[in-house]
Amino acid sequence: MPDRDWSQALWPKPAEVLEQVGVAPGMRVVDLCSGDGYFTVPMSSIVGAGSVHAVELDETMLATAKGVAQNAGAGNITFIHGDAMKVGDLIDDAVDLVMIANTFHGAPDHAGLARAVRRTLEPGGTFVVVNWWPKPREETIVLGKPRGPRRDLRFSPQQVAAWVEPVGFQLIRVEEVGPYHYGAVFTATDAAP
Repeated sequence: MPDRDWSQALWPKPAEVLEQVGVAPGMRVVDLCSGDGYFTVPMSSIVGAGSVHAVELDETMLATAKGVAQNAGAGNITFIHGDAMKVGDLIDDAVDLVMIANTFHGAPDHAGLARAVRRTLEPGGTFVVVNWWPKPREETIVLGKPRGPRRDLRFSPQQVAAWVEPVGFQLIRVEEVGPYHYGAVFTATDAAP
C-alpha cells in the first residue's frame, strides 16, 4: 500500500477526484479497500448528511484511517474490517456509490468482486474503478521512482468493462483522474444477477 506522500503526489486534491467520478452530497457511499483513508475523509465531507462505509482488510490501515477521520471530525463514517470480495455481506443497506481506488488489479476474481459490489447498490447506483492506465511501470514515476503494479496488472477501461458489465453494470464514462489513472464509472443496470 502506498504511503500518504505517494497518494498526495498522485491526487493532490482528492475531493476533486471524488466529485469528478460522481460522489455528491447526501449519498450513501462505500470506499472499498479504503486503505489509510486517503479518499474516505474527503468522501465524508462531500456526502455531508449522507454516509460512508470504509471497508478494509488490513487492520493496521483501518486503524490509521480511523485516526485520520477522528482528527478531521468526520462522524458519518462506519469502518468495517473485511474482505472486499464479501462486500455484499458486509453492508446491510443498499448504497448509491461504491468506489475502489488503486486496488482493483489485485482482486483474485474481478467479475466476482463486481458481482459482490452489484449486490450492495441501489438500482441505478454507481460503481467507480480508479485504476492505472496500461503503461509500462517505468513510465509511471511518482516521487522519483517507478510506481504501481506490474504492466500485466494494469487493465484498460475496456478490460475492466469486460469483467464488470456482464454482472449487472454499464460503462457510462471514463475520466482522467491523475497523471497515471482513470476512473471508469459504471451504472448498475436492472436487478443484480
